[in-house]
Amino acid sequence: MADLRPLLFFDSGVGGLSVLAPARALLPHAPLVYAADSAGFPYGTKSEAEIAARVPALLGRLAERYRPRLIVIACNTASTIALAHVRAALDVPIVGTVPAIKPAAALSRTRVIGVLGTEATVRQPYVDDLATRFATDCTVIRHGSAELVELAEAKLHGAVTDPARFRAVLDGLFAQPRGERIDVIVNACTHFPLVEAELAAAAPHPVAFVDGGPGIARRIAHLTRDQDWPDAPSPGIAAFTRLDDDAYRLAPALASYGLERIEAL
Repeated sequence: MADLRPLLFFDSGVGGLSVLAPARALLPHAPLVYAADSAGFPYGTKSEAEIAARVPALLGRLAERYRPRLIVIACNTASTIALAHVRAALDVPIVGTVPAIKPAAALSRTRVIGVLGTEATVRQPYVDDLATRFATDCTVIRHGSAELVELAEAKLHGAVTDPARFRAVLDGLFAQPRGERIDVIVNACTHFPLVEAELAAAAPHPVAFVDGGPGIARRIAHLTRDQDWPDAPSPGIAAFTRLDDDAYRLAPALASYGLERIEAL
């Protein structure tokens, strides 16, 4: 019999779709479950204690319900705070999401890198560690933005967004000392690749954007390399901790990622 266990992607909102997309492209027959903690959204403004308590408990429920072969915490904030707690609590392979500072440093010519994330992510010591390990010869400039998370959510809900709001967010990077020399920006929140085109249009000069999605897809493929997949793709599931009209308005966007069923957690 075919192995129908899904890959489970978890985020507070729709940001994790930027991680699901490259994984789906690499493993097109993989059954997919996308779980959004809409009742807890957004994570970027919550305390570390709240996230460290909420995420492992919720992922425990999800693991019992969907029996995934692997879980992806497709949220930088949840990963940097709760990844170790989740791995200790669950007997399922867990893949986290970390800021793509290493590839950014490899790409930068000016040796000045911007890191754009939530406030909770950019202040984490883990980001300091990544910069020390992989970008020692770079100036790493950080900016936390809750507004950009909201803009990404609005885009997937079909709303029109104001370009001036993207320019204002980027000013948080470019207006800092040496900010005018930034040539690579790390999208250190999974929501942000969803508005990469808008960010690129708002930047004061051409910059490259990098994120962890492609690397995570390769990691998933490696960890499941000896496993069987169904012979054909099946409709994916999008599950929400708060299923309301707001969630249903996402249906067209979700369908474009292969998530055709919507249900409550």
